[in-house]
Amino acid sequence: MTTADAFANLGGIVADLSRHLPRENRFQRLLGAFQRSFPCDAIALLELEGDQLVPRAVSGLSQDCLGRRFTVHSQPRLAQIMNSNKPVRFPADSALPDPYDGLVDSHDTHLYVHDCMGAALYIDGCPWGAITLDAMTPDTFAVIDPDVFEAFLSVAAATVRAADWISQLEERLSRRQVIQLSQKPSGTPDEIIGESSLMKQLQVEAETVAASDLTVLILGETGVGKELIARHIHRHSARASEPMIHVNCAALPENIAESELFGHVRGAFSGATDDRAGKFELAHEGTLFLDEIGELPLTVQAKLLRALQNGEIQRIGSDQSHTVDVRLITATNRDLKAEVAAGHFRADLYHRISVYPLVVPPLRERADDILILAGYMLERDQRRLGLRGVRLSSKARKWLTEFSWPGNVRELEHCLSRAIIRALSRGHDKRRVIELDLWHLGADPIAPKPRLSEGTPAAETFDFNQDLDMNAAVEDFKRRLVMERLRMHGGNKAAASRSLGMDRSNFHRLLRRLEIPTE
Repeated sequence: MTTADAFANLGGIVADLSRHLPRENRFQRLLGAFQRSFPCDAIALLELEGDQLVPRAVSGLSQDCLGRRFTVHSQPRLAQIMNSNKPVRFPADSALPDPYDGLVDSHDTHLYVHDCMGAALYIDGCPWGAITLDAMTPDTFAVIDPDVFEAFLSVAAATVRAADWISQLEERLSRRQVIQLSQKPSGTPDEIIGESSLMKQLQVEAETVAASDLTVLILGETGVGKELIARHIHRHSARASEPMIHVNCAALPENIAESELFGHVRGAFSGATDDRAGKFELAHEGTLFLDEIGELPLTVQAKLLRALQNGEIQRIGSDQSHTVDVRLITATNRDLKAEVAAGHFRADLYHRISVYPLVVPPLRERADDILILAGYMLERDQRRLGLRGVRLSSKARKWLTEFSWPGNVRELEHCLSRAIIRALSRGHDKRRVIELDLWHLGADPIAPKPRLSEGTPAAETFDFNQDLDMNAAVEDFKRRLVMERLRMHGGNKAAASRSLGMDRSNFHRLLRRLEIPTE
């Protein structure tokens, strides 16, 4: 091999630096160029991880070599290579054991390496790993031009750096894409709406604790807006520029919960076809929001506790730990103290997550906020549906403030959205301001007949003050009763039919006959 041929091979490696290649392919092409320029029976590229050298690419060595881990201090030849800033060649009669003895391919009768050399690779002055060359014939490397070999080592270091940079960029891009998919749905409100003293105090408290890095437990009934408070804390924290990853613990089956939280490596279990980062890794330097944490199985609670105590997570199937910097916010509608007493929730985990508890009050305790919330929601729906305007009648406003709202803000939101749809389904023109009345909200069981058009005479609408005969009065009572039962059961037709002692199919036929809206 002439010097010109060697530098031609070197040019190929340099050209690869600008090409998009998988990390493994890039390393394998690097070793190929080395072997063509410096003939040898085996060559390996090893990366330093802690006190071990891990093979990243090999040629001429048995494939099981990729699974080996060479502890530097127990391998004197590798230790000499890593402790030298120049290439090291070992004499054929060296008494030091060779880590590749018996591993060179196609030499079943020649188990021992007879010529060995290697060099440490440095990135920005720090040791990255090493490249080693082995031959079964003594003095194979005696004729190597040291200047040419040094040039190859420089390009090898550049190749390793390029591979690491590209890999890091790809990981960041992949992480960003997964993070974007994990973010809140488009259009989810972030603003805390409310002027009541309870909500003002909660907002001040949330913003105060946001400035710290304390773990927060948000407590409250279903539908009060616990996720909204979590986002508010994140947005006012020092981590606001990093992601907030939302995990619904109630939707996590026990068999995949650990993988979702901590990730897994390829082959860890059936169906694990690729390495996958867990939610803890995705939330690194940001916020991890565990919603409905009271639903987590006890087995997963134990693993979560270890992660919180040590700040380290381990992907399923991997023996490598990852340090994560995560601010944890949790939420639940359960009484966790009672769950601990009943043995359904770990006491040590409860104390770990409840460093600073925040209680979101139910809507019935802040009636002053109801109409403000209603205005916000109606304006949002008005924009979504392209309506000219939506307003509430005086009776509707009064009813909204007097209703107990067992489903809290979420129930109010759904009630108003249904009311607008009911109005539109009964013939209201989008170009005219819609006034929502009691029956739109489901508060009045009697709905007017659908208008045929905007010009329909008033005589065509049903007049409830007219005299009714017996049959008409009975039908009127049935309609009122059915509508009231539907309202009582939140529009659940199955529950309403059971409360009336009716078969579901008969109940549906009754709804159609009485012209009761079923949306």
